[in-house]
Order: sequence, then C-alpha cells, then structure tokens
Amino acid sequence: MVELPKQFAEYSLMYKTILSQIKKLEKSKTETENKKDIQLKIDNYEIELNKIKEKFPENFFDE
Repeated sequence: MVELPKQFAEYSLMYKTILSQIKKLEKSKTETENKKDIQLKIDNYEIELNKIKEKFPENFFDE
C-alpha cells in the first residue's frame, strides 16, 4: 500500500478547489479581454497543483 501525506484530506480538498478555479478561469478567459492576467493566475494555480501532486503517489489524481 502506498503512503499518503499526513494532511491527506486538506491537500485533496485544496487540489479539487484549485482545479475548479482553473476551470472557471479558463472559461472566463474566452469571455474577457484580460487574458494575460487570467493566464498568469492559471499558471500560478498550476504551480500549486504540481506541488500538491508531488506529495501524493504517482497518478493519484489521474482519472
């Protein structure tokens, strides 16, 4: 069995929340003119997602 991080529930919730935010921003990016600002936010969220993914076993969040 693979070992999960100590704060598994918190990290899992953060991952889902950040992923949801990215999807909302992607959708709004097509509707607004602030594409550079939105893309910067998306990039920052993706960095955080990668940090969370590194704490979990490989392919843990893959569907």
